[in-house]
Amino acid sequence: MIDIICYILCFLLCAVGAVGCFVPVIPGPPLSFAGYLLLLLTPANEAIPLVTVIVLGTLTLLSVIFDYVIPSLGVKWFGGTKYGKWGSLAGTLAGLLFMPWGLIAGPFAGAFIGELCGKSNTTDALKSGVGSLVGFLCGTLFKLFVTFAIIFYAIRAVLF
Repeated sequence: MIDIICYILCFLLCAVGAVGCFVPVIPGPPLSFAGYLLLLLTPANEAIPLVTVIVLGTLTLLSVIFDYVIPSLGVKWFGGTKYGKWGSLAGTLAGLLFMPWGLIAGPFAGAFIGELCGKSNTTDALKSGVGSLVGFLCGTLFKLFVTFAIIFYAIRAVLF
């Protein structure tokens, strides 16, 4: 009976984790990974190699870190200055106060304002803001990749 409850909770957490890739308030990959770890309490644990747990755990941790770092890297890739990178980071943190849209608009606005404060022209500041937005989208794609990898390995462990 406990096995069935663990299986249900595992896939419920994985489903909520998938939604969390798009809803910034919900930590997608960490929830999915928590669901995957529940499988260790079931007979499916025999089909779960330790290396898979370590790799998925590392990818989950990276996805959480990248959520904050990648928008700043996007600024750099699009030719922004240190003002844009710091503005993007500040915008990301400020965006936490205005969920969920603040996490999308915050890095963009922060990079844009940061570049303007650093004496960049409006065109360069806009490019920096777009870089931050592209970075955010790349981070979201990475979260989706990690979450769906976890779901794949969870299904594989249960079925095989």
